[in-house]
Amino acid sequence: MKKGIFIILGIISLILGIIGIFIPGLPTTPFLLLSASLFIKSSTKLYNWLIRNKFLGAYISDYYNNKGLSKLTKIFSVTLMWIMTSISVFLIFNTLIPKILVVILALIGTVVMGFVIPTVKK
Repeated sequence: MKKGIFIILGIISLILGIIGIFIPGLPTTPFLLLSASLFIKSSTKLYNWLIRNKFLGAYISDYYNNKGLSKLTKIFSVTLMWIMTSISVFLIFNTLIPKILVVILALIGTVVMGFVIPTVKK
Protein backbone atom coordinates (compact mmCIF):
# COMPACT_ATOMS: atom_id res chain seq x y z
CA MET A 1 0.00 0.00 0.00
CA LYS A 2 2.91 2.36 0.81
CA LYS A 3 4.29 1.90 -2.72
CA GLY A 4 0.92 2.77 -4.22
CA ILE A 5 0.69 5.98 -2.20
CA PHE A 6 4.23 6.95 -3.25
CA ILE A 7 3.36 6.30 -6.90
CA ILE A 8 0.20 8.42 -6.70
CA LEU A 9 2.05 11.25 -4.93
CA GLY A 10 4.89 10.96 -7.47
CA ILE A 11 2.45 11.24 -10.38
CA ILE A 12 0.74 14.26 -8.79
CA SER A 13 4.12 15.89 -8.24
CA LEU A 14 5.14 15.06 -11.82
CA ILE A 15 1.97 16.66 -13.18
CA LEU A 16 2.60 19.79 -11.10
CA GLY A 17 6.20 19.91 -12.34
CA ILE A 18 5.09 19.64 -15.97
CA ILE A 19 2.46 22.33 -15.44
CA GLY A 20 5.21 24.46 -13.89
CA ILE A 21 7.04 24.49 -17.21
CA PHE A 22 4.14 26.34 -18.79
CA ILE A 23 2.49 28.30 -15.95
CA PRO A 24 4.45 31.24 -14.56
CA GLY A 25 5.03 30.96 -10.83
CA LEU A 26 4.79 27.21 -10.46
CA PRO A 27 8.13 25.58 -9.70
CA THR A 28 9.29 22.79 -11.98
CA THR A 29 12.52 21.34 -10.60
CA PRO A 30 11.38 20.83 -6.98
CA PHE A 31 8.30 18.90 -8.09
CA LEU A 32 10.32 16.77 -10.52
CA LEU A 33 12.89 16.03 -7.81
CA LEU A 34 10.08 15.06 -5.45
CA SER A 35 8.66 12.77 -8.13
CA ALA A 36 12.04 11.14 -8.65
CA SER A 37 12.50 10.51 -4.94
CA LEU A 38 8.98 9.08 -4.61
CA PHE A 39 9.44 6.88 -7.67
CA ILE A 40 12.81 5.57 -6.49
CA LYS A 41 11.05 4.36 -3.32
CA SER A 42 8.13 2.81 -5.18
CA SER A 43 8.73 2.06 -8.85
CA THR A 44 12.06 1.54 -10.58
CA LYS A 45 10.26 1.57 -13.92
CA LEU A 46 8.73 5.03 -13.35
CA TYR A 47 11.99 6.37 -11.92
CA ASN A 48 13.98 5.16 -14.93
CA TRP A 49 11.39 6.59 -17.31
CA LEU A 50 11.58 9.96 -15.58
CA ILE A 51 15.36 10.31 -15.47
CA ARG A 52 15.72 9.08 -19.06
CA ASN A 53 12.94 11.32 -20.35
CA LYS A 54 14.18 13.56 -23.14
CA PHE A 55 12.47 16.67 -21.74
CA LEU A 56 12.27 16.12 -17.98
CA GLY A 57 15.41 14.14 -17.26
CA ALA A 58 17.73 17.16 -17.59
CA TYR A 59 16.09 18.90 -14.62
CA ILE A 60 16.88 15.92 -12.42
CA SER A 61 20.31 15.02 -13.79
CA ASP A 62 21.58 18.60 -13.36
CA TYR A 63 20.65 18.40 -9.70
CA TYR A 64 22.08 14.92 -9.13
CA ASN A 65 25.34 15.66 -10.95
CA ASN A 66 26.02 18.65 -8.71
CA LYS A 67 24.44 17.09 -5.57
CA GLY A 68 22.45 20.24 -4.98
CA LEU A 69 22.22 23.85 -6.09
CA SER A 70 24.42 26.84 -5.33
CA LYS A 71 23.10 29.55 -3.03
CA LEU A 72 23.06 32.00 -5.93
CA THR A 73 21.08 29.57 -8.10
CA LYS A 74 18.57 29.05 -5.30
CA ILE A 75 18.15 32.79 -4.75
CA PHE A 76 17.75 33.40 -8.48
CA SER A 77 15.25 30.55 -8.85
CA VAL A 78 13.11 31.57 -5.89
CA THR A 79 13.17 35.24 -6.92
CA LEU A 80 12.15 34.39 -10.48
CA MET A 81 9.47 32.03 -9.20
CA TRP A 82 7.95 34.76 -7.00
CA ILE A 83 8.11 37.33 -9.79
CA MET A 84 6.21 34.93 -12.03
CA THR A 85 3.84 34.05 -9.18
CA SER A 86 3.07 37.74 -8.72
CA ILE A 87 2.43 38.15 -12.44
CA SER A 88 0.10 35.16 -12.37
CA VAL A 89 -1.79 36.32 -9.30
CA PHE A 90 -2.15 39.98 -10.24
CA LEU A 91 -2.34 39.91 -14.03
CA ILE A 92 -3.33 36.48 -15.33
CA PHE A 93 -5.84 34.88 -12.98
CA ASN A 94 -9.11 36.67 -12.24
CA THR A 95 -10.66 34.26 -9.74
CA LEU A 96 -9.58 33.53 -6.19
CA ILE A 97 -9.09 29.74 -6.32
CA PRO A 98 -6.36 29.72 -9.04
CA LYS A 99 -4.62 32.60 -7.28
CA ILE A 100 -4.59 30.69 -3.99
CA LEU A 101 -3.36 27.51 -5.69
CA VAL A 102 -0.49 29.31 -7.41
CA VAL A 103 0.59 30.95 -4.15
CA ILE A 104 0.39 27.64 -2.23
CA LEU A 105 2.43 25.85 -4.89
CA ALA A 106 4.98 28.68 -4.94
CA LEU A 107 5.25 28.42 -1.15
CA ILE A 108 5.86 24.67 -1.46
CA GLY A 109 8.50 25.33 -4.11
CA THR A 110 10.18 27.91 -1.89
CA VAL A 111 10.29 25.54 1.07
CA VAL A 112 11.71 22.76 -1.11
CA MET A 113 14.36 25.07 -2.60
CA GLY A 114 15.28 26.47 0.80
CA PHE A 115 15.17 23.43 3.03
CA VAL A 116 15.07 20.21 1.00
CA ILE A 117 17.49 20.78 -1.86
CA PRO A 118 21.06 20.88 -0.52
CA THR A 119 23.13 24.00 -1.04
CA VAL A 120 26.53 23.37 -2.63
CA LYS A 121 29.49 25.67 -3.10
CA LYS A 122 30.51 26.30 -6.68
